[in-house]
Amino acid sequence: MPHFNSDGLRIHYEIHGAGDPVLLLHGFASNGRVNWVSTSWTKTLADAGFQAIVMDHRGHGQSDKPHDPEAYSTPLMAEDARRLLDHLGIGQADVMGYSMGARVAAFLAIHHPQRVRSLILSGMAANLLKGVEDSDEIADALEAESVQDVPSPKGRAFRQFAERVGGDLRALTACMRAGRVPVDADALGKLPIPVLVTVGSRDEIAGPPEPLLQHMPQATAFVIPGRDHMNAVGDRSHKQAVVEFLRSRP
Repeated sequence: MPHFNSDGLRIHYEIHGAGDPVLLLHGFASNGRVNWVSTSWTKTLADAGFQAIVMDHRGHGQSDKPHDPEAYSTPLMAEDARRLLDHLGIGQADVMGYSMGARVAAFLAIHHPQRVRSLILSGMAANLLKGVEDSDEIADALEAESVQDVPSPKGRAFRQFAERVGGDLRALTACMRAGRVPVDADALGKLPIPVLVTVGSRDEIAGPPEPLLQHMPQATAFVIPGRDHMNAVGDRSHKQAVVEFLRSRP
């Protein structure tokens, strides 16, 4: 399977289809195949005439998994994405991130705006402007001896998901212990590109889109009816909204 070197770490990626490139950045504890391939995002984009590029973040999937929290700052993870574009010889791509991936995508767009043709922030809205307030709760759950020892429902859900996808619990703990730097609202508002915010109507982890849109006059939102953070990803209307956005952007 293809990998590339990102400042000493082997980062896994896959390419599906042909056409304008769309870089897909998955959420915490997930991986590229779970987030994007098994949910048919790659097929949907390929069928619509786009090239879907899927990468596994450091600490996830088939990429290297350091156990040091200092390896997981969001700007560092955004540089992994930028180096993948360099590795593939892609000057500019549409970029879509889900949850943690949306935060990474935002940093990529802010630090390298010339590399991002359009930005899709999915599964992360108002809370993009905050850190992760329950990061210790989730990290404690990942460090627990077993899922039965996790008292927090949210922590238990992340632990169960991480185990189900075969995640490295020590690497994921380090990633969560690193925290999440809030995204600068003014910097987002100054991005000279079209932005789409997609969030489930029941997604408490993402927060509502309106506070984010107040800072981003170039952004529009699509609310995925009846979906929460865990089941909004593969929703059919979600895919349709994104494809329509990609087809309409300059």
